Parts: sequence; structure tokens; C-alpha cells
Amino acid sequence: MAGDPRESLELPVCFADVEAARARIRDSIYQSPCALSATLSRSLEAKVYLKLENLQMTGSFKERGAMNKLATLTEAERAAGVVAASAGNHAQGVAYHANRLGIDALIVMPEYTPLIKVSSTRRYGATVRLEGVGWDDAQAVARRIADEEGRTLIHPFDDAAIIAGQGTVGLELLEQNPYLDAIVVPIGGGGLIAGIAVAIKETNPRIKVYGVEAAAMPGMKTSVAAGKPVAVPAARTLADGIAVGRVGELTHAIVSRYVDDIVTVDDEEIASAILTLLEVEKAVVEASGAAPLAAIVNGRLPVAGRKVALICSGGNIDVTVLSRIIERGLVKDGRMVRMWATIADSPGSLARFADILARLRCNVLEIGHDRAFMRGPVGTTRVTVTMETRGHEHIEDIVSALTDAGIEVHLP
Repeated sequence: MAGDPRESLELPVCFADVEAARARIRDSIYQSPCALSATLSRSLEAKVYLKLENLQMTGSFKERGAMNKLATLTEAERAAGVVAASAGNHAQGVAYHANRLGIDALIVMPEYTPLIKVSSTRRYGATVRLEGVGWDDAQAVARRIADEEGRTLIHPFDDAAIIAGQGTVGLELLEQNPYLDAIVVPIGGGGLIAGIAVAIKETNPRIKVYGVEAAAMPGMKTSVAAGKPVAVPAARTLADGIAVGRVGELTHAIVSRYVDDIVTVDDEEIASAILTLLEVEKAVVEASGAAPLAAIVNGRLPVAGRKVALICSGGNIDVTVLSRIIERGLVKDGRMVRMWATIADSPGSLARFADILARLRCNVLEIGHDRAFMRGPVGTTRVTVTMETRGHEHIEDIVSALTDAGIEVHLP
């Protein structure tokens, strides 16, 4: 290409920036595998590859951008130290690589941040300050500290060096599988997909780049439709790593030009995808990293007959949260169900109810028996049962068998 590509494209990052980032961070970042999943490929009738960024030292892709930004600092900036605001992956990426480079790092984390994430960030050598209710509050504090102490603020996504660093994922994909048809990327603030899109579209524009957001907070999808970054209301979602209220100015510009489509997935779909990755690939992937799989499993994107890479962006998930997510995934897949049944309040009725479940090979996890607080005829009682099942068809068989036995059944 003649001249600086940014002059014609009016974009903040070009392919040369991503290449330069690769040269800077090559010896500091793990080149994560891009593994073919035979099982997912068979079930989705496509060639499905998993780019396992959850295997990075700090458990996510975030350290790529952090390392590239830190490597571009002047000696004076290094001596003054850096500050960043984050509730998780960005914090750990900055802390780890700043410590390796001998740069003092101060991380502002929201007060609600789980202790395990605070401890991990401190373990990587950073000073942690807990301030604010959410990321926006923490970011405001970080900006103030940068101004007062002369530290360099390391933004998690809206920075050209950060975007270029994340784009090295795209370069690796081109080397590992140059014949890809599509790449599916989770979107939070947009740094990862923006960097990947630059690397891919300025090399092989034939390859489709798709983004996936949490349905509860579709910040980039909303902003692209509006033609500018706009704020979306805060909402709870399993995918807290991509729950960003307002995407970046720089990332929005790149995504608007290069990304082919953006789709959304809900929490139940994400939970099911986490469970699939755990069971099928033996990969622990956090909710945001499982969003690409949720999108293709639920038919949001056209992948049949194509070679598609899913960016499993991170694996930092609290074990207690993982336990709850696994349960939600089991419910979504019909492998765990709770139902209410009305039976006669007489000797043997509960035994007959349990016998039907046993004959249908249900594994009862919990059962409750309520006669005092139920609404219904005197002489009846309500049984609430939670059980492991084999899928939605099995649940239908259970309901049919109980109904045929004269037992009234209700599902949530």
C-alpha cells in the first residue's frame, strides 16, 4: 500500500502497527494454540478452531496489549510508573508485565471486585487501590491519579498501542490457519476485535470478522447502528468481561469499517457454552470467552461448511461462579430440571410418584413435600423435585408418564 494506510482509511491503527507490536512482545507472550475441535466440528457441520487465549500467563489476551503499551513508554514514563483501572484481566496483564519490566504499577479496582482477583493482581507485583462502585468510578480515580502523580494511564481498550497489541492474535491466526473463512470474537470495549480486524482485513479481506456481545449490554452493536459511541444502561450479565457501558472512540471507528456483523447471546446460552467447552474440550473458559461458541451453537452466525476460529479470550473465572454457571448450563441443556407435582395426601402416593421417576432413570437431587402452604384442594399435597435428566426429550417423557398416572405436573 502506498503511503501510510491510516491517511486513506482514517483509522488509528494499521497493519504495520500490529506487526510492530508483534516484534515488541514476541518474546514475552505465549503464542496460544489454534486447535481443531473434532467434536464441535462434527456437531456444527463446520471446521471449528479454538484460539485458546485462556492459556496466557495471566489467563487472558489482555496482556498482549498491556505489554505492547508498556514497551512503547519512554524512560521518563517508565520511571514515573503507570496506573490502570480494571476489575480483572486488564489489571493482571498490566501488573504482570509492568513487574517484569521494572515499572511501578498502581491498579484501581472497584470495591466489589472479588478477593481472588485483587489477590492475583497484588501477586503479580502491583499496588491495588479499591475505589468506586464500578469500572467507570475506578477509571475516574485512575485518571486523577495519572494527573496528580504523573503516571501513564493504561486504558483497557481505547488506546492505539493496546489495540495493536491485541491485534497480534490475528497475526497468529493467519500463520496458524491462513485458509480460515471466519473469525468470531467477543466484544467488550472493542480492543480485541478492533486489533484482530485490522490484522485480518488489511491482509485478507475475504475472511469474515464477526463480533459477539452480551444481550444485556450490546454497547458496540448499538454504537455502530447509531454511527457513534453511545452509552448503554448497566445490566447484570454472566459475561462481566464484556459488559462495557460505552465502547471506545478508536475501537468504534475500526469496528464500523472492518467488522462484518455483530450478534448477541444471552446468559443461558453463554452458560451452556461454558459447560460445552469444559466437557468437550476440557477447557476452562470464562463467560466472555465462551460467547463466540454460544453464538454459533445457537445459529446467530452462518458457519456450516466453513472454517471458523473462535477466540476463547480468557479463563479467569471464580470457582464458585463456575459452579453456578455449570448448573445454569445443565438447566439450559435439559440435563437438570425442577418441577412441581400435585399428588394425593395419602399413604403410598409419594412412593408411587418416586417409583415413576425411578423407572424413567431420573436421579433425584432434592425433593420437598408441602401440604400446609400450597393452594389446592384439601387432601392433596405438592411435591417439588429437582433431578438430573438426559435432555429435553427425557423431560417430556417424565411429564407424560406422570400425567398418564393422573399426577398434575408444572414446570418453571
